[in-house]
Amino acid sequence: MSADEDDTIYRVVVNDEQQYSIWAADRDLPLGWHDVGKVGTKAECLAHVEEVWTDMRPLSLQKQMASSAGDGQ
Repeated sequence: MSADEDDTIYRVVVNDEQQYSIWAADRDLPLGWHDVGKVGTKAECLAHVEEVWTDMRPLSLQKQMASSAGDGQ
């Protein structure tokens, strides 16, 4: 089956590091991942991820870099 034929319904999920993914809506979420409330086709979910995931750095790295910037380094 090609991506054009994919009729799976997905949901957008995020982990504690604010990294996004999509997951089949009928499957249990893996540990550490949380539903963000967006459900739809693969294309719709990927478009949502592209819109909201503007900083690809893990949250821990964002915090570390912000802390270093605050130290004047």
